[in-house]
Amino acid sequence: MARILMIVAHPDDIDFGSGGSVARWVSEGDTVDYCICTDGDAGGYDEAVGRVEMAELRRKEQRDAADVYGVTDIDWLGHPDGRLYVTHELRRDISRSIRKHRPDRVVIPSPTRQLRNLYGSHPDHIAAGEAAMCAVYPDARNPFAHPELLAEEGLEAWTVPETWISSPGEGADTYVDITDFIDAKITALKAHVSQTAHMEDLAKRMQMWGYMQAKAAGWCEEGTPEDERRFAEGFIVLDTK
Repeated sequence: MARILMIVAHPDDIDFGSGGSVARWVSEGDTVDYCICTDGDAGGYDEAVGRVEMAELRRKEQRDAADVYGVTDIDWLGHPDGRLYVTHELRRDISRSIRKHRPDRVVIPSPTRQLRNLYGSHPDHIAAGEAAMCAVYPDARNPFAHPELLAEEGLEAWTVPETWISSPGEGADTYVDITDFIDAKITALKAHVSQTAHMEDLAKRMQMWGYMQAKAAGWCEEGTPEDERRFAEGFIVLDTK
């Protein structure tokens, strides 16, 4: 039974990218915690909603979505949405979360831009991925990095044994079968009302995306009937001991 820390830029990133995997891991007895770098205050589609109100709303939506899977702990780092950069402060805050939760595995966004996928390369996602990699190595494991974490908060250094990079589409080397958890993923995404209420085809989108990854894994063929399809989420797995 592993302890897993999901590190992302925004509320809903986990549910879109890895929600089925979270549901599966929790069902198997793993402990999953969240570290979310921003409150998502630059998101949403209703111009009448103020940005402070949006941040509060998105925190609530993420809490509701986490409850679908049985996730309890969420660390909110509070950095500004749309202005996330790989700063010393962001690296420190992610290192704090790693030292606090002491995970066997962290799951992070890709730190590299996908030149053929505009929507897969949100600058905040790239920054969160790169800052998380910096926190995994060298910051969180180095007792002399961010010394205030130990001196003022008592958080001792921690080495993350395994880092999983969320990798939708090509490039994944490990796939999680989420066939039995696709409904939980969709339910969690619907909890992000401010982000998904306008998506009438949300379920179909997620099923198609999961099916495409299952095909990449070699678990389905093109043209597999809908009632026989399997669904997957793909990752690149790094040994970071």
